[in-house]
Amino acid sequence: MAFLEVANVSKGFGPPWKRTEVLREINLTIDEGEFVAIIGYSGAGKTTLMSLLAGLIRPDCGTVKLEGREMREPGPDRGIVFQNYSLLPWLTVYENVALAVNQVFPDWTAEQRRKHTERHIRMVHLESAMQKVPRELSGGMRQRVSVARTLALDPHILLLDEPLSALDALTRATLQDEISRIWQESRKTVVLVTNDPDEALLLADRVIPLSAGPAATLLESLRVPLERPRDRKALLEDREFKSLRTEIVDRLIGSKRRPTAALTRHIVLPDIQPEDISLSASRSLLRRRRVPNRPNEVQTVKVEVEL
Repeated sequence: MAFLEVANVSKGFGPPWKRTEVLREINLTIDEGEFVAIIGYSGAGKTTLMSLLAGLIRPDCGTVKLEGREMREPGPDRGIVFQNYSLLPWLTVYENVALAVNQVFPDWTAEQRRKHTERHIRMVHLESAMQKVPRELSGGMRQRVSVARTLALDPHILLLDEPLSALDALTRATLQDEISRIWQESRKTVVLVTNDPDEALLLADRVIPLSAGPAATLLESLRVPLERPRDRKALLEDREFKSLRTEIVDRLIGSKRRPTAALTRHIVLPDIQPEDISLSASRSLLRRRRVPNRPNEVQTVKVEVEL
């Protein structure tokens, strides 16, 4: 039995007369401890898919199961890191993480909760900023707090909804390395959504392209056989890495080309021509003149219709 199973899931938004189908017939299975990256265009429905996995929204049809149980609502067994930091601005780093720990582990002693909170702050290398509030932190540090808070819940599966998209390139690379290190230490099941092929190949065991929307669906997955730990500089010269990146990009570009059908219509042109308006109205009376001995003309028009 798969650890996470998504079966025939579709989701749309809007009233029935103007409904937009965002996702169509999503099927996905993920093994325990696997790191899977879902890559797609902006607006294709990646966040909608993550919200379905987290139980934040319900599918129109189909099921989402974690460890054999259907997920109908959010729960601490699924930890999600959003694109924005979602930190409470009046709480310190320690208090933001401790707030989640206190909610999930109310039966623990105060000392147990304190040690658990501090351990996860140290895990993301923020022990020196433990008493700072979010406005005193850089964007990368705030996202580390968000990661620490989610990991402190000890979720069964970690959902990363483009958590690095708002960061500059250097900070993004640093946090990519941190996420890789944390995953290798904890071996949590991770689902990452991203629009960066290099990020997906650097972090994941398997990459699954999401076709262009609307009505996006998951395409065939690609295994990433690159050895860990992965060094970004070495990967840039790796032939297999380049081949995988090209394959991902080609599949995404191909998904934007909608199939078309060619329809051919034969139009019979009438054997008349307009009255010569240079003549006086009294003479022409705007009558149509038939052209003698002129056979009907047939014109063929080819039209491509998107399916």
